[in-house]
Amino acid sequence: MNITEPNQVWCADITYIPMRKGFLYQVAIMNWATCRVLSWRLSNTMEVDFCIEALNEAIHRFGAPKIFNTDQGSQFTSWQWIKYA
Repeated sequence: MNITEPNQVWCADITYIPMRKGFLYQVAIMNWATCRVLSWRLSNTMEVDFCIEALNEAIHRFGAPKIFNTDQGSQFTSWQWIKYA
């Protein structure tokens, strides 16, 4: 696939940030063409809400992409995410 347009393909992933007592979780929405992080959120749980908030902000600021790719983690396959995305 040749990615040539800024909103052609976006991706999302979650990173685990180790803390003294457990983890924080960061979701990032990224534009593949520019490698720019469009939106991100931190959470102390792996609930889908913080992912939807990040996606909502990115769409509000930049419009919807043609293709959206994720790693098929539980947040990105949940009914809440699918209903929203």
